[in-house]
Amino acid sequence: MVTGLGVISPLGNDPDTLFSKLMAAESGIRLITADGPRGQYSVVAAPVEFDPVLYFPPPQKTNNLDRVSQFSIAAAAMALKDSMIQLTDDGKRRCGVSWGTGMGAANTLEDSYKQVLLHDPNRLKPLTILMVMNNAPASHIAIQHGLSGPSLTYSCACASSAVAIGEACRQIRHGYADAMIAGGAEAPLSFSLFKAWEALRVLAIPNRADPSATCRPFSKNRSGLVLGEGAAMVVLEEREAALRRGARVYGELVGYGSSNDPSHITKPSVEGQAHAMTLALADAGLTPSDIDYVNAHGTATVLNDVTETRAIKQVFGERAYKLPVSSTKSMHGHLLGGAGAMEFVIALLAMHNMAVPPTAHLEVPDPECDLDYVTGRGRRDQDIRVVMSNSFAFGGTNAVLIARKPEPS
Repeated sequence: MVTGLGVISPLGNDPDTLFSKLMAAESGIRLITADGPRGQYSVVAAPVEFDPVLYFPPPQKTNNLDRVSQFSIAAAAMALKDSMIQLTDDGKRRCGVSWGTGMGAANTLEDSYKQVLLHDPNRLKPLTILMVMNNAPASHIAIQHGLSGPSLTYSCACASSAVAIGEACRQIRHGYADAMIAGGAEAPLSFSLFKAWEALRVLAIPNRADPSATCRPFSKNRSGLVLGEGAAMVVLEEREAALRRGARVYGELVGYGSSNDPSHITKPSVEGQAHAMTLALADAGLTPSDIDYVNAHGTATVLNDVTETRAIKQVFGERAYKLPVSSTKSMHGHLLGGAGAMEFVIALLAMHNMAVPPTAHLEVPDPECDLDYVTGRGRRDQDIRVVMSNSFAFGGTNAVLIARKPEPS
């Protein structure tokens, strides 16, 4: 059972604000500047407005926490507060953290290399290693809340946080934990990472007239992805325990499927994506006709959007043409390792609010992408009982999560 949500996002730092802006097709994408070795560098991205003091009041300090850790700790605390779970000492021993990221502490790494290569290599922060290790956010979350259950970090590119949530579900399902804080984060808006993605030739060409409309998933004139940052965390609880304490339940995580494309490190496959969706349906004991909404991976790259469209058709058959499918990356950008968790939260909110968020900026239809992508603004008063969230990664990892409205006890 999902009983708590927490988000730090380009569209607001709470779930209600995020979902309200998505429904209105508001974009968090804009032109920003990054500091490079030869001056400022302008790029389109989806940054987060984040004041650490609001989440780490004095005497807490953040100078030894990378931005990705700050996001994660804040989102986890929000999710725990939202869940209203009261953990006893025994409960803390049975509660863990499952967290995912693709790039980790990118800002601290860049600052460290600048210091070593451009300034004085003997004056690095003493805690640099502890700031940049990929499991730092999960460790800080566990320490802050006194949790001694499993503490696990997953790094499989853009599927990282979806995998973290799916594997957390398995921890509970198989009896290793009673509750898990699960999700992930990314803070990749650093000069070196912008240049690295630029070199890969997958970043979108900025829309000069309206930078906020740069990311156009499933559109004929799409040109690539837009990097975003943020964090999303959920509280997962064992079903009977959540019902026993009368918890508010956003949904029941019933299906998780993971597969791998073993042929190419960046080229997705219809078979791999379809296999992950099929595995998730089988895990949930559901059929394609049971799914009411798909939050697509939808990166706005030429190859991914066509591949995902074909994979959905392969799994859903004729049902695919009647199924609302949207890519919210059109508004919050691509959070890389944090994307799966953010989009799973959005799918849960869609079910909770009986509303489907849109794919923004889809004004020029692509004949090869011919499903119902929910153009314009979001749709309200929708009968949504089961949702699917897709995450497909460089490296070949595919992860799909399915949640449904909780059944009466």
